Amino acid sequence: MKTLKARLDWREGRRRRAWELRQAGWKHAEIAAALGVTRGAVSQWLKRARVEGVEEGLRAHPASGRPPKLTPEQRAQLPALLDRGAEAYGFRGQVWTCKRVGEVIRRTFGVTYDPSHIARLLHRLG
Repeated sequence: MKTLKARLDWREGRRRRAWELRQAGWKHAEIAAALGVTRGAVSQWLKRARVEGVEEGLRAHPASGRPPKLTPEQRAQLPALLDRGAEAYGFRGQVWTCKRVGEVIRRTFGVTYDPSHIARLLHRLG
């Protein structure tokens, strides 16, 4: 599986290739067909290169995404909270499920997560 940086580099390379082809006299439609993108995408890339300069206009700008609901300090507290065991929070049995972990996070920090995201959160925590 490619890393995010490798994917961004590939996309940046495609934008730079579009610039090179335009400098060689290709039309937007020809560039789009050659690179497998829309004419609108080519137009946007080339405009950004003209306005911001080739280096800045065509370089990768990864999306920042939504800010995390839990602070780094809260995420750091989570393993210790779960080490107490599920019964410490009123659950029957010691099995942790995503729903149960989500409930502990909601009670402790006032933050709600979809159970499917809880699995990703726990995976990142190790």
